[in-house]
This record gives sequence, structure tokens and C-alpha cells, in this order.
Amino acid sequence: MMRLFRHPLFAFGLVLRIAMLATIVPHAVTEWYAPFLSASASQLSADPWAVFLAQGGTPAAFPYGYVMWLALMPLALVAKAAGIGIGHAYGAGLLGADMLLLQVLSRMLPGRDTLLLALYWLSPVMLLATYGLGLNDVVPMLLLVAALYCTRRRQLAAAGALCAAAVSAKLSMVLALPFFLIYLTRNRALQQQLPAFARGAALAGAVFGLPFLYSDAALRMLLNNPEMGKVYQFSLHVGAGTTVYVMPLAYLVTLYLAWRVRRMNFELFSALLGLGFLLVVLLTPASPGWFVWIVPTLVFYQAASDRLAVLLTAGFSALFVLDNLPPDVLAALPLASVTPVVHTMMTAVGIVLALRMWRETVSSNDYFRFSRKPFVIGIAGDSGAGKDTLAESLRGLFGGHSVAHLSGDDYHLWDRAKPMWQVMTHLSPMANDLESYANDLLALTDGKAILSRHYDHGSGKMSRPQRVRSNDFIIASGLHALYLPVLRECYDLSIYLDIDEGLRRYYKLQRDVLERGHSAERVRSSLDKREPDSIRFVRPQARHASLVLSLRPIHPDLLEHPVGSEAPRVKLLVRSRNGLNELSLRRVLVGVCGLHVDLAMDDDASEIALTIEGEATSEDIAMAAATLFPRITEFLDTVPQWRDGALGLMQLIALAHIHQALNKRLIW
Repeated sequence: MMRLFRHPLFAFGLVLRIAMLATIVPHAVTEWYAPFLSASASQLSADPWAVFLAQGGTPAAFPYGYVMWLALMPLALVAKAAGIGIGHAYGAGLLGADMLLLQVLSRMLPGRDTLLLALYWLSPVMLLATYGLGLNDVVPMLLLVAALYCTRRRQLAAAGALCAAAVSAKLSMVLALPFFLIYLTRNRALQQQLPAFARGAALAGAVFGLPFLYSDAALRMLLNNPEMGKVYQFSLHVGAGTTVYVMPLAYLVTLYLAWRVRRMNFELFSALLGLGFLLVVLLTPASPGWFVWIVPTLVFYQAASDRLAVLLTAGFSALFVLDNLPPDVLAALPLASVTPVVHTMMTAVGIVLALRMWRETVSSNDYFRFSRKPFVIGIAGDSGAGKDTLAESLRGLFGGHSVAHLSGDDYHLWDRAKPMWQVMTHLSPMANDLESYANDLLALTDGKAILSRHYDHGSGKMSRPQRVRSNDFIIASGLHALYLPVLRECYDLSIYLDIDEGLRRYYKLQRDVLERGHSAERVRSSLDKREPDSIRFVRPQARHASLVLSLRPIHPDLLEHPVGSEAPRVKLLVRSRNGLNELSLRRVLVGVCGLHVDLAMDDDASEIALTIEGEATSEDIAMAAATLFPRITEFLDTVPQWRDGALGLMQLIALAHIHQALNKRLIW
């Protein structure tokens, strides 16, 4: 932070601000804010609005809440005690808020000091509105941007309190609250923290809002504020007695578009919030101070966009300055006659900025495009290969709130006790309702809910149909997940578990004997009975998978140990037909996880094979994922559940393919 303050642009901006404070005496300060603060400093009271009005003050002087008053009063009291003009104390208070806002923005844009100082600290909008005209919108914006910062850091109680404080400082900040609520509702990883945000907002709202509501003088100032009526000045008369107010219409449409996003990340949330503020400013005869609301948004947009964005914003800022120069300056520059044209040009450039922001920060956002269609993963493999285990581990990465799981076991045609199982095995497609399985998967992919039964492996019976909602990620696992062409066409990623046959029998014995209560003899007999159907119906599905994961025992002789003994060490073989960032993946697996990795590929690089040996911890695998796929970590749960060993490596390999498939989808 000290590096920011030592930057030459900061010193230049600070000198410019101090010079403006020393030489410019804004009308708003002399007529409204300084007299109000002077009256408050002379007679301290819990109801400063009543004190001011009792002394004959104008009702338009201070239509703000306790937070604005508390932010400006300390320096006003110091100035009163020192015999310094209250107007200077007021300006110093705005300068302090301005510097704090700069610090918060620097935390949100780390390593971009020069850009931030040029775009924010030297912004003509900030300089003119705050120091040339003496308007105090920098205070509520400081609180609102601090709320954004806390939201990004997932400190939701603090974010809620700061939002309430921003509303207390300036009632117009209530426009931001619906966007916060939509974000917390549409980001499923944060839904559970919505009560923390509500508690923080309710507590701060009660502390700052209830005393204000009990002050008749404060409410009188607020309700007599002429700025409130500006919301309805831009309207369209569409018939006798019928009027459409443009700004509320545009704001509500923006809210609706935000609500329609099925899942939202922070960048999309902040972009939509900024776009909402920009439309409010453009579609009302806004006070110059309102333009301060969009400065942080324009800073974020320019930081992420190109040179044209900077030029457009510079033009917009220059037109803002020309449109809001004081009357005496306009008279000296003979610009009064072109002011309407300037305002029209400023609005036009602002609309162009809004359209570019929508295209570049909203419609091209990964989450915005991802929310149009769920990401579907198919996992096939033989009985006991670990299909549901892998599905559950992926569910642990993305969070149960974001995953719908469709298990092929739930589509067996008969309960375990039915005599048909004497002549047919579960591995036969005819023993499973694959048509319903495919129809349900298609419905989930289309965003619709389904009714599905659940097969209880303990009792061998089906449950009553239960409602399963579509979600961001749909995982379809089963013996025949890749059997039908219609199923294969649904998947963004198809996985086949081609486990070593001896190891598969070992795992199936461990599971069915220890977890499901079957006898070892019965399990072995079932394996032998199912072998022909496995060869005929299940194993050929491997050729349809884009990713084949194979576990091989390092010491096959350990597979003969009794049930319940320590699991043998394994190595993971990976075959990919679509590539998986194999060079960087191998480098990270060796360097971060300390594994031994062999890489091979076909002559035309159409199929890549990795052999991975060694033990990796969940912490190492999580670090490898963050190194390889920093963008996709946004799609993971708040605390993703990485696994140790081979299962964790399967998670990482699957995530590599998900990352690649998402990128392809976003390009298309």
C-alpha cells in the first residue's frame, strides 16, 4: 500500500485535490453541508436534523442518514474547536473517504497501481463532482465498494453491514441490495451464507436506520429531497393517462436479466451491478454526484478491456466535465449554447459504454454462458469399478448444491428378490430401463426436474419416486452410461473406468461383503455369472469414452489377502482421446505432487497415455489444480473436498478434461 502512496501519480492527484479544496468554494458546501455540520458541532444531539431545522436551516441541507453524519462529524468537531472553517473540515472528510476508496480498489486490483491511479485517482468525474462541486457521494461509494470487497472475500456478515451503512449514508444505495441478494442466491456455494449477510445488514440497519426513522426532522429532509423525484422525470406517454417511467423500467429489466443467470460468479455480479448503476445515471437527469457511483465500475471495466474502452471512458469523462461546469465558468468559456448537445453526446457515449460492458463483461462471461446449459458427465464401467465413488468425489468438488446425480442402479427393472435375476444379470441392457434413463438424462440436461426411484443395495428394493432437480453439473453413472448413442450425445465429458480385473474383484469383494453384507462365496459366484455379459455389453463402452481411467495393482499378489485387509498400492493409467494439457499436467504432478509420470502418445497425438505412480495427498492435488486451472476453481465448492491418492488424481484428471470441455463450449 505504501508503494501506491509513493507513486508520482498519487502525489500529483493529491496536490490537485488539495489545490481544489483550497481555492474552490462549492455552492453545496456553503449553502447546505457546512451550515448543517456547524449547527451539529455547536449543539451535539442524537437528532442533528431537528437541531438544524429549529435554528431555521433549509430542509434540503442534509437528506442523509446517520452514517454520513458520523463520517463527517469528527473533523467538523476538530475544526470547530480549532476555529477552522467547517467547509475545510468537510472537504478533508471527503478526501479521507476518497483515499480509503483508492485503497479498497487497490486490493481488488492488485498489481495495477499505475492503471488504478490513472483511471480513478485522476478521474475528472471524481475531481469535479467531489472537489469542484463539493458533493459527498464518495462516502456511500466507499462503503458499497468495501461491501463488494468483503463479498469477494466471503465475509458476508461484514458485507451486509457495509451495505446497510451505505444505504444509511445515501438512500439511493438501496438500488444495490437486490443485486447482492441475487448473487448470493444464484451462487449456490454462497447460499448457505445468505443468513450471515442478512444478519449483518439487519443489525447495521437497526443501529443506523431505526433512530433515523424516529426523527420527524430527518424524514422531512429525506422526503423533501428534490433528487428523489428525478427518477420519474424521464418518461414516455404511451396513451391517454398512461406513462412509462424509463429508468425504473430499465433497472427492473437489468434485475430480471441478473435473476435469469442460473449461477453467478463475482465478476458477473459486479458487472451487472455496475451496469445497473450506469443505466440509472444515464436515464435520469442525474445529479453530478451520481456519476461517482459508476467510476469504480468503469475502472474495473477498463482494467479488463482494451484501449478503446479507455478512450471511450475518457471521452465520457470529458463530456461530463463540460456538461457540469459551474454557470460562471460556462459564461466565461461561452459554452452555454452547446450544453444540450454536450449532454446528448455524453448520454450517447454512455450508452455505447453500457453496450460494450454488456458484451464484454456479461454476455462473454464464463458463468453467463455456462448457465445456459448444464455440464453433463457420463461415467461407465463394470460392477465394482468405482463409478459411484468417482461420481461422489466429483460431487465433493463442485458441492452437492450444484450437482444432480443419476445412477444407473436406480433403473434396474426388478427388485433383487424377483425370479428374473435367475436368468438375467444386471449387466444386460434388457434388465434395465435404459429408455427411462435416457429420457431422464435428457430432461435434466434441458433444465427440467424428474421423478426417479432409488435402488437400496441393502434391502434390494426400489424407493418411491423422488424429485430430482436439474443443476449446474449432471453426473450420470452406471453400467450402461455409454451404451446408447442418445446417452453418449448428451455428455460434455465421457469417462470409462477400466479397472484391472483382479483389482476390480478385490474391490467388489470388499464393498459387497463389508458394506452390503453379502457372503464372499455369493460375490464370487455373481462375478463368474456376470462375466459373459460384462464382455458383451459393458467393456465395449470404453471405445466411446473420451477419458479412460485404469487402476493397476503394483503388487498383484496382495490381491489374494483376506477381505478387510489393507488395500494394495495402485498406479493410475490414463488414456485420453482429446488431450489434457499433458505437458503442464506432467510437470505439476512431478514438481508439486512428487509423483513418477510416464507420458506416451500416438504418432498423430490423437491419444495420450499417462502412467502415474506414487502417493499424493489431497493438499498437493488441490495445489496442483489451482496451479493448472485457476479459472475453473471458481466453479468449485467453497471448500472443495479433494481426496488422497489415486481417487484424488482421478479428480484432477477429470477436472483437466472438464476445464478443456468448458473452454470448447465457451468458444463455440
